[in-house]
Amino acid sequence: MQQLLVFATQNKNKAIEINALLEGRFDVRSLIDLGYPDDIPETGDTLEANALIKARYVFKLFGKNCFADDTGLEVDALSGAPGVYSARYAGAHKNAADNINLVLQKLKNSTNRKAHFRTVIALIWEGKEYSFEGIVKGEISTEKSGTDGFGYDPVFKPENSKLTFAQMTLREKNLISHRARAFAQMKDFLMSL
Repeated sequence: MQQLLVFATQNKNKAIEINALLEGRFDVRSLIDLGYPDDIPETGDTLEANALIKARYVFKLFGKNCFADDTGLEVDALSGAPGVYSARYAGAHKNAADNINLVLQKLKNSTNRKAHFRTVIALIWEGKEYSFEGIVKGEISTEKSGTDGFGYDPVFKPENSKLTFAQMTLREKNLISHRARAFAQMKDFLMSL
């Protein structure tokens, strides 16, 4: 029998993707699947803190094994910004185009365009807390390229690639992405149980 694993997300498609990644060994459900439509406040000042806040909230709410993730773009020339504020860098309205334009504007005169995406996953399994991290290094392009992906994907070029994340297929991106790397670590842990 599959063990229930709650993913602290409102995105049912993310839960489906993780179910596939875990090869059917677990029954991964989103908050929507469990009838919880509200957003969980992200009040931490680090990615790690936000992932833990969400995981603890869901564990307290449902009392089930669960996990949450948080992701940020960290730009060297901007002292690690936008980081934990990536989704709302240009304001609380969380507009991806505005966020991208603000990053490009701030880097307008910078020759250092190094950046990395980082995902942190907080897992609560049998009441114990675990953390997994995935990083992909790259750089911020000078202009937007590509139509796939979301967030900063049109301006982020991973190392050793001429393409932005938004120019790659989902499969190509998932082979190297920060999120895929963090989930692979969590998968290894869960499969070893």
